[in-house]
Amino acid sequence: MILDGIRVLDFTQYLAGPTVTRLMAEMGAEIIKIEQAPGGDPGRLLPLIRDGRSGFFVQQNRGKQSLCLDLNHVAAQAIIRELVSKVDIVVENFGPGVMEKRGFDYLSLQKLNPRLIMASVSAFGRKSTLSHKTGYDWIAQAFSGLMHMTGPRGGSPHPVGIGVCDTNAGVHGFAALGYALYHRAQTGEGQYLDLSMVDAMFHMHEYNVHGRSVAGGDFAPTRMGAHHEMIAPFGVFKGPTGYFVIAVLQLQWAGMCQALGRPELEKDPRFIDGSSRAQHQDLLIEIIEVWAATFDNNEAMLGALEAARVPAGPVLSPIDALDHEYFLDRGMVRTVTDPILGDVQIPGFPFKFSAQPELPTFEAPLLGEHNATVLSRLLGYDAARISALQDAKTVVRANR
Repeated sequence: MILDGIRVLDFTQYLAGPTVTRLMAEMGAEIIKIEQAPGGDPGRLLPLIRDGRSGFFVQQNRGKQSLCLDLNHVAAQAIIRELVSKVDIVVENFGPGVMEKRGFDYLSLQKLNPRLIMASVSAFGRKSTLSHKTGYDWIAQAFSGLMHMTGPRGGSPHPVGIGVCDTNAGVHGFAALGYALYHRAQTGEGQYLDLSMVDAMFHMHEYNVHGRSVAGGDFAPTRMGAHHEMIAPFGVFKGPTGYFVIAVLQLQWAGMCQALGRPELEKDPRFIDGSSRAQHQDLLIEIIEVWAATFDNNEAMLGALEAARVPAGPVLSPIDALDHEYFLDRGMVRTVTDPILGDVQIPGFPFKFSAQPELPTFEAPLLGEHNATVLSRLLGYDAARISALQDAKTVVRANR
């Protein structure tokens, strides 16, 4: 496994932070998940839930060891400090000031372990004019400009229907930690990573940011709805048995005309280039949807577009993807086993490493399931000491 021997102390909860450590677990890192007593990661309470077990929590926390502590206890804080000296990485996504209040900020922990790498994931970054603000995915969608660009043309802003800012920030954190480990291997130095969900989304704008510099005051990016306002045909169309997307640039226009059986459209002045087609896109949309309706189903219609090398694809629902040959062939629909939920389908691991063709098999932990294992194996606590911590409710375990 690529990350064999790397040990991570994971304070994360919900989605953005757990995404970082979930990806690291798939690559062989040892993840010790610190859960705050009495309830642990609040992600354990998120729907969908069956028999007291959250599918959300299972997906985000497979392969992690759960150590559940009441961090209000001095003994629990001492356990954290002991563990810091034995790990490579600390990851957290608490609200503002939580780690500092307990003396678990990077400068304090670095004194215990000079080679430590620490990553903080937050909505607005730990060092910013808005670092005091608490934020979740939809707030980051709104503040980053993503929500401004999403929704019907001329209508209100819409959120994206998945936790895109959370997961995107998590993938950024996963990538950044790889480079931090590389830097440490070269220099022996640890470092601190300050990851903002807003930053991770904002840098994904392609021309929405630079457009004002290039076009001056004439450019104001806004929602386009189902069709691109500057390029056509480039959008979502209604097909005979569902919706589909076409993304045609100038080099694909001749093929589009061929597929439509309308070669004369290629040189039609209304459609001669992308901007001209955009100006007449209502007519072009009608032409394409009337043509699509001549087919019995989307598959046949998309086959005709593919034969003409027109970039196109169906609009799939997540349920459609579960049985689709592409997702199955790529291992992106993965069935895992949970001790409470049984077989659960989750999204697969998106990185394909030739050095690690196989993925590990593991489960999400019960709350505090690994208390004794971690305390005895890493810190050398004996059974009597662990029992005393349990009696004092410094460490907590639950069967869920």
